[in-house]
Amino acid sequence: MKIEFYKYQGTGNDFVILDNRDNKYDGLSVKQIKHLCDRRFGIGADGLMLLTKKEGYDFEMVYFNADGNESSMCGNGGRCLVKFAYHMGIHKNTYHFIATDGEHFADIAIDNGQTVRLKMKDVTEVDEHSTYAVLNTGSPHFVKFANNVKDIDVVETGREIRYSKEFKEQGINVNFVESVDEDGIFVRTYERGVEDETMSCGTGVTAAALMSAHNEKGFNRVEVQTPGGHLSVEFEKTDEEHFENIWLCGPAEFVFKGETEV
Repeated sequence: MKIEFYKYQGTGNDFVILDNRDNKYDGLSVKQIKHLCDRRFGIGADGLMLLTKKEGYDFEMVYFNADGNESSMCGNGGRCLVKFAYHMGIHKNTYHFIATDGEHFADIAIDNGQTVRLKMKDVTEVDEHSTYAVLNTGSPHFVKFANNVKDIDVVETGREIRYSKEFKEQGINVNFVESVDEDGIFVRTYERGVEDETMSCGTGVTAAALMSAHNEKGFNRVEVQTPGGHLSVEFEKTDEEHFENIWLCGPAEFVFKGETEV
């Protein structure tokens, strides 16, 4: 099968995107998707997405991890897919699409056209422990605050947590977070499905930002630095475990397009 693909990235979190509005890629297998995401023998990406038609929405987002399996929500992927939809001629002031965790809204900044804002799902439950927190921002995340995050072996330590007895069956993404200043944090993430550190993780950045709220109630904006670049998260904190109007904001950029055979 000949595939026409597009490569996008958001703060270094990179994706293969296929226009599947005619359903021609519905039959892709786990093995084929894994091959396309392989950085040595394929195109190379943290994940693959299909832009698909869905009645009542501007489009549907179908997301696969680099291991070829369909996965939960990807924040940076969602922002990149919005930019891809725009480039495919779907022009909206506000985008309304459906993903595995429900409906989302998004917009593209008028000022430079690079910033894409994505509304994430509300968070209504946080499992807090003395040294870490677990919450779901569309995907499950383990958030641990630490010093000198740049020196942590994220792959080894993240893998130990991800494959620990508590999380092994379902898997979990592991985020190491360091406070930079009153409003800013630095985040590194080990992602399940990729089974490695990624340059950035949108749902992970969101989870880390929620746990870094500087206002106990009301509006918060947290600036987030990742190895791949800068993001920000805006949200309303209603109480200790409830967060609403969560927006993940940052760049989403076209890299290249091409054709390949699978």
